[in-house]
Amino acid sequence: MKELVVATGNKGKLREIEELLRGDVEKLLSPRDFSSFPVVDEDGLTFTDNAVKKAMAAAVATGKPVIADDSGLVVDALEGRPGVYSARFAGEGAGDWENNEKLLRELARIPSAERSAAFHCVVALCFPDGTCRTFEGQLRGMIIDTLRGSEGFGYDPLFLVPEYGLTLAELPLEIKNRISHRGKALADLKKFLMSSRPR
Repeated sequence: MKELVVATGNKGKLREIEELLRGDVEKLLSPRDFSSFPVVDEDGLTFTDNAVKKAMAAAVATGKPVIADDSGLVVDALEGRPGVYSARFAGEGAGDWENNEKLLRELARIPSAERSAAFHCVVALCFPDGTCRTFEGQLRGMIIDTLRGSEGFGYDPLFLVPEYGLTLAELPLEIKNRISHRGKALADLKKFLMSSRPR
């Protein structure tokens, strides 16, 4: 694919996506490459709703193919919260620190062994003609008590990946991209892009 717009202003997410799609897309664009870019109210009930809404609005506005993702943390002991509200768990405008603090407060009485969780991601690829495809990924793990690592963003420093004994924020980007919820969804996107190439 010659050009693809990544509809995110999150620098950490953009860096992961650039790394994952290197070689499959000639030129990746982001909102900063446009004089105006649609701001979408993420009011969907599911990750798919929000991803498609963001990608479709941007595809119509830019006239280019766009990918957008919606992802979040689903904690079993909190009945699936924060879910689609992960980025604003501690309120509108809350940052990573506030969201992590709220998560730890809500889990304070929950034993470590009962803190299972999963990161979910849906990536939507939408085109100006209105067609969309979605790709999903999931990574299961546990929520720990103390922030560990400096490589990730969001809830990464609290999300322990048991098979590595490290949090997502402690894992090298190469490994994180291979195992993460976003990495899995984007791997399926890569397969789709490769299968769609002219022969």
